[in-house]
Amino acid sequence: MFKKILALAMVAAMGLSLVACGSSDAEEVAGDVAEEAVNDAAPGLGDKQKIIDKGELVVGITDFEPMDYKDENGEWVGFDADMARAFAESLGVKVKFVEIEWDNKVLELNTGNIDCVWNGMTITDEVTSSMDVSSPYLHNSQVVIVPKDKVGDYKTEDDVKDLNFAVEMGSAGEEMAKLHEFKYTPVTNQAAALMEVAAGTSDAAIIDLLMAGAMVGDGTSYDNLAYTFGLNDEEYGVGFRRGSDLKDELNTFFTNSYNDGSMLKTAEKYGVQSALYDTEETE
Repeated sequence: MFKKILALAMVAAMGLSLVACGSSDAEEVAGDVAEEAVNDAAPGLGDKQKIIDKGELVVGITDFEPMDYKDENGEWVGFDADMARAFAESLGVKVKFVEIEWDNKVLELNTGNIDCVWNGMTITDEVTSSMDVSSPYLHNSQVVIVPKDKVGDYKTEDDVKDLNFAVEMGSAGEEMAKLHEFKYTPVTNQAAALMEVAAGTSDAAIIDLLMAGAMVGDGTSYDNLAYTFGLNDEEYGVGFRRGSDLKDELNTFFTNSYNDGSMLKTAEKYGVQSALYDTEETE
């Protein structure tokens, strides 16, 4: 099993907080109602069997390179996309990717529109209170992005305290902006946050380090931007409806795919191998 798996014992221990950061009370109530409807629809039938019966695993994602993004043929690829496709194959079903608004991920999950959230999702208290989460499979951090010619001016939190940030709504980046009391504008996704900085409409952005490695700097889509320092250390996990039997199924798949080398091969393909967790045998 993956290291730190016991840290996820907090899952579902924080009650009925069903929506992401910034969501309304009305959405929270809707999430509760939706979850009850999903659970009542087929009593006693687990998520795994439902997916096998319909022949399809529906995965909620956003455009987030190198985790989930479209190639030149319009197909979803990336570390998470490839792993999700392999997981679906292990269940004997096809995968279907559905692009979601990240701030609505819990509602999408609990209404049954998607079967899981698999998109470089940071494991936070808020996330674990609203869904069941797999073992962590990648390390990550939230980093500050600024124009390349400003890197020397912005090396510490104090240096950037007066900047206007762009952050993805409902993301770990927004959580960091709130925690550090930065002024910020919420946008639809991390790519939009980068566009804000590139266009000069925001001074800086907060995005995932793994995305920054793929999208920012020399030879990338944003060669005029750079990341300057990190704000935290975090872990990625895959989210399921509470009580779903798919969580344990995925944890077993992660362990097997790490041990047989297929996970490492996929990580090397997308340049995230250094972020992988090691596995360790359990008694």
